[in-house]
Amino acid sequence: MDFEEIEELDGVRFSWNVFPSTRLEASRTVVPIAALYTPIKERPDLPVLQYEPVTCRAPCRAVLNPYCQLDIRAKLWICPFCLSRNQLPAHYKDISPQSLPHELLPKSTTIEYVLARPVQSPPIFVFVVDTCQTEENLQALKDSIIVSLSLLPPTALVGLVTFGNMAHVHELGYAECNKSYVFRGGKEYAAKQVQEMLGLLAPSLRPTQPNVPGRPPTANYGGAAARFLLPIQQCEFQLTNILEQLQTDPWPVANDKRPVRCMGVALSVAIGLLETSFPNTGARVMLFAGGPATEGPGMVVGVELREAIRSHHDIERDNAKHYKKATKFYEGLAKRASTNGHIVDIYAGCYDQIGMLEMKSLSNMTGGCMILTDAFTTSIFKQSFQRVFNKDATGYLQMGFNATLEVLTTKELKVSGLIGHAVSMNKKSASVGETEIGIGNTCAWKMCGITPNSSYATYFEVVTQGTPAVQQQVPQRGLIQYLTFYQHASGTYHLRVTTLARNLTAGGDPAIAQSFDQEAAAVLMARIAVFKAEVDDGPDVLRWTDRMLIRLCQKFADYRKDDPSSFRLSQNFSLYPQFMFHLRRSQFLQVFNNSPDETAFYRHVLNREDVTNSLIMIQPTLISFTFDQPPHPVLLDSVSIKPDHILLLDTFFHILIFHGETIAQWRKAGYQDQAEYQSFRDLLAAPRAEAAELLVDRFPLPRFIDTDAGGSQARFLLSKLNPSTTHQSGSGYGSANGSAVVLTDDVSLQTFMGHLQKLAVTGTS
Repeated sequence: MDFEEIEELDGVRFSWNVFPSTRLEASRTVVPIAALYTPIKERPDLPVLQYEPVTCRAPCRAVLNPYCQLDIRAKLWICPFCLSRNQLPAHYKDISPQSLPHELLPKSTTIEYVLARPVQSPPIFVFVVDTCQTEENLQALKDSIIVSLSLLPPTALVGLVTFGNMAHVHELGYAECNKSYVFRGGKEYAAKQVQEMLGLLAPSLRPTQPNVPGRPPTANYGGAAARFLLPIQQCEFQLTNILEQLQTDPWPVANDKRPVRCMGVALSVAIGLLETSFPNTGARVMLFAGGPATEGPGMVVGVELREAIRSHHDIERDNAKHYKKATKFYEGLAKRASTNGHIVDIYAGCYDQIGMLEMKSLSNMTGGCMILTDAFTTSIFKQSFQRVFNKDATGYLQMGFNATLEVLTTKELKVSGLIGHAVSMNKKSASVGETEIGIGNTCAWKMCGITPNSSYATYFEVVTQGTPAVQQQVPQRGLIQYLTFYQHASGTYHLRVTTLARNLTAGGDPAIAQSFDQEAAAVLMARIAVFKAEVDDGPDVLRWTDRMLIRLCQKFADYRKDDPSSFRLSQNFSLYPQFMFHLRRSQFLQVFNNSPDETAFYRHVLNREDVTNSLIMIQPTLISFTFDQPPHPVLLDSVSIKPDHILLLDTFFHILIFHGETIAQWRKAGYQDQAEYQSFRDLLAAPRAEAAELLVDRFPLPRFIDTDAGGSQARFLLSKLNPSTTHQSGSGYGSANGSAVVLTDDVSLQTFMGHLQKLAVTGTS
């Protein structure tokens, strides 16, 4: 089975598919043993069992799987993780080699159980809406939210918090008029104060209240919170009414000032409302921000327009006065939300920054979405927001709540850590390793929100010491089991179990090199580089990336010492240096020309997507369209720009159609409108049709750009191309084949490979 087929079956891609059998040999492979795992990946033929899983005794708790040894006569199974013998339950009494239960079939490496206990309350959605916006922007946002109400299950609970100069919590259970509780924008409220002011404290602390006409009895979901969080079928009319009447913030704003916006207070109140009433329950706080927080806790810039919002340069120089305090405040909120299993989404509709860098922990720790757009009127926002509520084939939302992921390993392997949108559960077990990569020192992580696309990088270490014994007849195998427990949108708890086995072999075995998956390895190394970039200086991360690449080439390339011309990489390593070249130049590691908010957004998305999508972000795809041949992929290189070609660039975040010089002139002359130039009309339409297919299931929706050679937006293409023809290369401006000139001082891939070969063969890293 090739790597893609394994990914289809188990949702997993390993950097190495055969592991070295000793710790020393594993350290020499340079790229760590790691896997990118998509826990609830959609699979039409996935076996779904309607009964409880059979587990090994505590503390192991591994689930019965195809790699267990079975004693059919004694009705026993031996756990491959801890080697304990376990009795099979009574209802397995009729099993035989011909009729094995589903979970023991060789194909059942991934299986899903629907657990018997029901979810205590339906999913909860709290909309946190910024009213300091232009009327047009606010109107578009209100329309999108009203549409989203029809996409929610009728039993889902909804709540509304709006904010501007002050934060308002709307009482949806009060039908007589619009009623809200107001919180001062400049004040920091402790969780207990929010709960007291909203009357949410435990019933024993409050006098019994008679039921008020027009208000449902408080014995509803969450007790007192039923005034603010109601099932959509009960309050849709009232909520739609409040949203339609929502006005822009009435507080006057002077020309030289920003609006006063207390985003921190609004978020703190929304999280406080949920954590009292619905701890450890699936809930989403959806923040819609039209600008930065300018007052109270979590402010990222002052109200004076002459105070510019911080840049990367200011943060590096420690010249951003609100940065550390705001980051600490939002991290505190993120901890509270993640402890209770609540997701926080951030939707920005603003030309300026909103402070996404300071707020990133809210989404990164809870598995929420981040969407960065110029305005709520754009189709990027409208369509991306609707895609959050996508449904599966059975009509349930494609979102899991309150998920946990646990990893078990056999004694040869240990877990070093995880990189992805999760928080540590600080669970210690025999599977926890000493080395730490990403979120380590635990074998279990909590992801409050999880989707069929959410992918997590897990890193492992080999712990077997010394030289392996004489090769046994039976090859050694290392086993890994992923247990993903989550609340399904249908109101049941599910457990997805994936059990994987990989051979362990002596260090010099060519099978190790042959099992290298360069695409998965590039993505797994990119996640480590981005994780390092969050705490280290940019140049240090680039040096680390280069050093790791040189060491990998020294270990696995064929060459004669000190002879760069003899350097050869085998086919399954040949693209890896190219991926690293593009990663070094990407917006994930180069912050120049990106705002801090954009950098936080790009890194957030990279840490969520699977191998294929992440590779498109690292090394975009380029397809060429011309008259005399069908559309075909071309090199991501300046030589691919030809006057009579149209190029389609997909960077995941942008989809760009670029018309060569001649094509652009013909288009301006209007040849496509003349009947005899049908073929030209077809050529112009082909890349648009291809782009439309790419947009179908992409999340967030990419920005679509249509440009010509010499156009201002051609910079999006030129910045991604390998600059093999620059203003410094010999052919001067313009070259014989008509390829474009890229004005850059970056080295080209050819120069980069030349340096790599020289350093690899001389043995210096």
